[in-house]
Amino acid sequence: MDMMILSVFILGYIFIALEHPLHIDKGASALILGMLTWAIYVLNIPGDPEQVHHIIEHGFDGQGGLIHHLYDISSILFFLLGAMTIVETVDSFDGFSVITDRIKTTNKAKLLWIVCILTFFFSAVLDNLTTTIVMISLLRKLIDDRDTRLIYVGMVVIAANAGGAWSPIGDVTTTMLWIGGQLSTFAIIKVLFIPSLITILVPLLILTFTMKGNIEKPVVLEEDEVDIPKSEKNIIFILGVLGLLFVPVFKTITHLPPFMGMMLSLGVIWLVTEVLNRRKKDDEKNQYSVLHILRKIDVSSVLFFLGILMGVAALQEAGFLNILAETLRASLGNIYSINIAIGLISAVIDNVPLVAASMGMYEVTTPEMLQAATPENVEWLSHFVQDGNFWDFLAYCAGTGGSALIIGSAAGVAAMGLERIDFIWYLKKMSLLALLGYFAGAFYFVLFL
Repeated sequence: MDMMILSVFILGYIFIALEHPLHIDKGASALILGMLTWAIYVLNIPGDPEQVHHIIEHGFDGQGGLIHHLYDISSILFFLLGAMTIVETVDSFDGFSVITDRIKTTNKAKLLWIVCILTFFFSAVLDNLTTTIVMISLLRKLIDDRDTRLIYVGMVVIAANAGGAWSPIGDVTTTMLWIGGQLSTFAIIKVLFIPSLITILVPLLILTFTMKGNIEKPVVLEEDEVDIPKSEKNIIFILGVLGLLFVPVFKTITHLPPFMGMMLSLGVIWLVTEVLNRRKKDDEKNQYSVLHILRKIDVSSVLFFLGILMGVAALQEAGFLNILAETLRASLGNIYSINIAIGLISAVIDNVPLVAASMGMYEVTTPEMLQAATPENVEWLSHFVQDGNFWDFLAYCAGTGGSALIIGSAAGVAAMGLERIDFIWYLKKMSLLALLGYFAGAFYFVLFL
């Protein structure tokens, strides 16, 4: 049974990695992977039907099982769905132009700093994938030469991943750790802001000395512009940003799951758009309604997360993650080496399942567990308390390590598709810069935190 589950997971992952050559969407492969691994696991549980049903729902020890995993996974999916809808709504009202229209400089180095700093902070509020899409759209309006623009796009990928790492809503992996209780809201920001900032400052400083001259803006052709009142753009932009910022505040005050705060924000924005659209013509009203925007949401990405997280949950129930945890501990020896390795692996393998696996491999240490631990294990277990060094460093490494390759993060994959960036081009031009930033931030964490 164990080898069958592992084989299906590996085969499914190969199909996900070869999505473009095979012309098979990764969502389909992930769903098959997730459901088959659970089917194999269930069919090999011994016992009578009633006992098997109880194990499926609650696990062998009563602490896991399908119900437990479905709660965690559905919380993440509802959170993502709400966030994606809010961002799409702001974009539909051209709300991001409130910021982008104010960039006037043509100096290459100055523009690079503006773009990267904007990306760094936008990513913390919006998320790295959405920020990358918005910034690429901006760069197309600012830079005509494609070779020059690709350097900026590569830096946007690095900045978006760095910015997402220190915010509870900036990156899927950080969000997973936040929702899972491994990290708390303010501890993430306090601990990871400086290492994440170093990750983008190092490549920025290097490129500042190599990028000289001015950029040439593309020739603007006459086009039909969407006639949206400036007041509506401002209202939706402000509501969108405040709605996203409200989510961690809502969780801190109510202790309810973050997706509920996200859905509350979405409900408010939905209500406001309905009011704004009341006097518009039917065709305009449909175009700017949340119901229409929901049809534009990338559902395949949501289903991809469902499938891959279900697959990782099956590996956890089958005991593979415990074995991997002990292997990493025995072979690498300390939490810093383990996390740096996870970060580098995430450049090849999607960081979502890596973090999901780590969450399954290592349990959050409670005060009771520390009291019951042997003297030899106390120091090791202390790294795994909420906001412990392991979870903080995991959020940093998993969030920023994927920048080393273009396929290593959602932001990189989006940039690759939108600008048709070649894998080898990114490897030659951007990978070393990304790695220098990654290790600089990691060394700061190890030495000072």
